[in-house]
Amino acid sequence: MSYDQLVAAYLEAANGLVDGGSDLIIIETIFDSLNAKAAVFAVETLFEERGRRWPVIISGTITDASGRTLSGQVTEAFWNAIRHARPLAVGLNCALGAPEMRPYIAEMARIADTYVSCYPNAGLPNAFGEYDESPSGRRATSPISPRRVWSTWSVAAAGRRHRISPRSPRWSTARPRVVPEIPVATRLSGLEPLNIDDDSLFVNIGERTNITGSARFRNLIKANDYDTALSVALQQVEVGAQVIDINMDEGMIDGVAAMDRFTKLIAAEPDISRVPVMIDSSKWEVIEAGLKNVQGKPIVNSISLKEGEEKFVREARLCRKYGAAVVVMAFDEQGQADNLERRKEICGRAYRILTEEVGFPAEDIIFDPNCFALATGIEEHATYGIDFIEACSWIKANLPGVHISGGISNVSFSFRGNNPVREAIHAVFLFHAIKAGLDMGIVNAGALVPYDSIDPELRERIEDVVLNRREDAAERLLEIAERFNTKEKGEDPAAAEWRSLPVRERITHALVKGLDAHVDEDTEELRAEIEAAGDGRSRSSRAR
Repeated sequence: MSYDQLVAAYLEAANGLVDGGSDLIIIETIFDSLNAKAAVFAVETLFEERGRRWPVIISGTITDASGRTLSGQVTEAFWNAIRHARPLAVGLNCALGAPEMRPYIAEMARIADTYVSCYPNAGLPNAFGEYDESPSGRRATSPISPRRVWSTWSVAAAGRRHRISPRSPRWSTARPRVVPEIPVATRLSGLEPLNIDDDSLFVNIGERTNITGSARFRNLIKANDYDTALSVALQQVEVGAQVIDINMDEGMIDGVAAMDRFTKLIAAEPDISRVPVMIDSSKWEVIEAGLKNVQGKPIVNSISLKEGEEKFVREARLCRKYGAAVVVMAFDEQGQADNLERRKEICGRAYRILTEEVGFPAEDIIFDPNCFALATGIEEHATYGIDFIEACSWIKANLPGVHISGGISNVSFSFRGNNPVREAIHAVFLFHAIKAGLDMGIVNAGALVPYDSIDPELRERIEDVVLNRREDAAERLLEIAERFNTKEKGEDPAAAEWRSLPVRERITHALVKGLDAHVDEDTEELRAEIEAAGDGRSRSSRAR
């Protein structure tokens, strides 16, 4: 069943419920957040069509002692994924026994800025349909002691009146939990949560699953080799990507079909889907294809004012309805912002529209002030680096709550083919941009070099370019650039470090990670090693 079919079914059910007089809507027994998000989408559509809102309660299901839903999410990742529904209450329902629910209800109470609900089984029947646990025992093992942890309490279908009605005197004095003030943060999720606030370190967004950022990935998708393409995503996560950017914009590829297939495949790989995804496209239909497959809370990259306010508002509202944060490009009807003043103008205008007209949370807005190629030799481009950095400072000072991102590889495009210099440019640019307020960036997560490790002469000349400290900065960098072009070209060395391990460890790594690219050579190497060891033992035995 497709996402659209689910939405249609939930919308029909929701209409029937409110027509029948329901006072509130409960989306419950959630094993898979994507399914729940389809229900939320349907309910939001109902509210739009009816011109009013009903209270919504959302209840998830932790299925076993791993503390995860059936589809693999931990409690906080689940909450981050459905928080956009603005529920009256969020909680957990039966699956585990009451005592086992305790830590997960407590976790929900800690993170949710709304009421918390709880309804465990009122006793689990044995094989004969009888109940081994008495009502008094149920009271003693209730999920939470009578402290201010939950706000509402109910029981699941197994409950009977005589098993529910007895109340311990200790509950008569219990008071409902007071909804806490939760610190403002961008709360993303895959199977795991990723919360970004003002104290967070720089967030690496892996670029190698972006067709425009990786020739290898582009060729794999064009060749329909999705298994190997998945290994590219896995490598990005393994070398430190906290989000993976997925882009399928290429003239010879059906972007909608490719995005749909790849995001579905990622969802089945927990080592990849544990991190949030950034769905990256200039085409709304491609973005929407990705949004319909992501159970966590993703980032949409991007929307802009390029085609006017009406389209911008419509897409922003849909992003909110799908439960996504958004990257907003500094781009309007007149084109891309390529100087400081234009960046201020466009970002300020977009911020006002999103926060005042759309009601978009500021913490889910990520501005991209445009990273352009440096050291092009064109005089008008000399301020590209410093203008971006100063735009970061201005955005942080004037547009409260937002975050800032950028496509970092763009800044070194003039030096394509010279990876050591490109990596050094990225490091210097990031060093200054992060200090100015840059929170995250689309990078090759396996090729980030430390700022202090860069050759001092090279670093100084790059800084002259980035900060526009000299009129001849570009020429001076070009003079020495080729001297540093000494490394062999190839795929990310950090991503392939495991290939230097002993063969048994390589095979173990490949089995755990689901990698099959080297299976023939590694098994043959191990076979030869075992055979050689056997021959050695035989000779030793004969000698004795």
